[in-house]
Amino acid sequence: MQKLSIQGGNQLRGEVRISGAKNAALPIMCASLLTPETLRLTNLPDLHDVGTMRKLLQQMGVSADSVPGEVTFKGDKVDNWEAPYDMVKTMRAAILVLGPLVARFGDARVSLPGGCAIGSRPVDLHIKGLQAMGAEITIEHGYIHAKAKRLKGARIFFDIVSVTGTENLMMAAVLADGVTLLENAAREPEVVDLADCLRSMGAKISGDGSDTITITGVEKLHGATHRIMPDRIESGTFLVAAAATGGCITLRETRADILETVLEKLGEAGAKIRVEGDSIHLEMNRRPKSVNVRTAPHPAFPTDMQAQFMALNCIAEGSAMVVETIFENRFMHVQELRRLGAHIDVEGNTSVVRGVDHLEGATVMATDLRASACLVIAGLVAQGETVIDRIYHLDRGYERIESKLSELGANICRVK
Repeated sequence: MQKLSIQGGNQLRGEVRISGAKNAALPIMCASLLTPETLRLTNLPDLHDVGTMRKLLQQMGVSADSVPGEVTFKGDKVDNWEAPYDMVKTMRAAILVLGPLVARFGDARVSLPGGCAIGSRPVDLHIKGLQAMGAEITIEHGYIHAKAKRLKGARIFFDIVSVTGTENLMMAAVLADGVTLLENAAREPEVVDLADCLRSMGAKISGDGSDTITITGVEKLHGATHRIMPDRIESGTFLVAAAATGGCITLRETRADILETVLEKLGEAGAKIRVEGDSIHLEMNRRPKSVNVRTAPHPAFPTDMQAQFMALNCIAEGSAMVVETIFENRFMHVQELRRLGAHIDVEGNTSVVRGVDHLEGATVMATDLRASACLVIAGLVAQGETVIDRIYHLDRGYERIESKLSELGANICRVK
């Protein structure tokens, strides 16, 4: 099993290019199931989850041809409408084939998903939404089986804001008969990116980016070319790492407008930030100040940045509260940070972090994707060597993270 070895103490300095967003790429890849024509995607990140989704689509009959910088998908020979357990168990986003398959083929059999062990993420919102659109759904032997001659437009209210639920039902609705209204919908930039791609394919969608999305179904979609948006979580992770190490970095090919709450918190921590076009420049010339964080659905502070800011708070001046409102089990990195010398008290969904002068290197274990990034940041500032085990989580969501950090001056390498 591979591990990361980090010798802490180096400031991050230089420029880094931000990759395409994993959380935008996965649903947009599934959109290839909605048309027999070609969907060409550029800025697709080279990640384990993207590779898993590609294999799943190919197993269904979608062709996927690569040239440098782009992948071309074509769904004219889809003849398998099942997403098996062995493909779904490592990646919950595989549930996103459900809506497109039912919308175009009237049939889908998708294994109940797996993914990071950060808490309950029920699929009942997906099921109830498709049932409201006329699908007949049974759950048997660990699989969701959905059938419909043609889905019907419906008014669907989400009891809980769900990104994948919004994306799945939006893709289902684009080929439905009539108008679908998604209320209390997710407002994340990745939802907007999917809507942009679907519109380029001929879908009629409005209201994305707000909590009410209107979709008027069409008979068919056509091919298109779409560029995946930059990864806001990768952007935020590198910015926090630079702030924690007292560094000075510039992110290229990113967007500040999708990072507003993260940039605001970094400013509170004492970082100097400058935005120029698609670049973000951060300089930190002091010890960070502690910042309180409370996660909530977009446009509030993202849950996917909670762990990284906890690492920053571990070596910051003062004390801070970190409140997690999205997932009930997303403090598993706390115990590992304590192994490095962090002072963190947890009660329920609230952590109190008291900054210390320094952390000390140790062997730690990654428990999920963003916890892995948190431990990398902690290792960058710790004294001595930090070894991070189970880094396969990192490869699910960060493209060449050790190479990019090395180019910024970090002493980091992958070992077996």
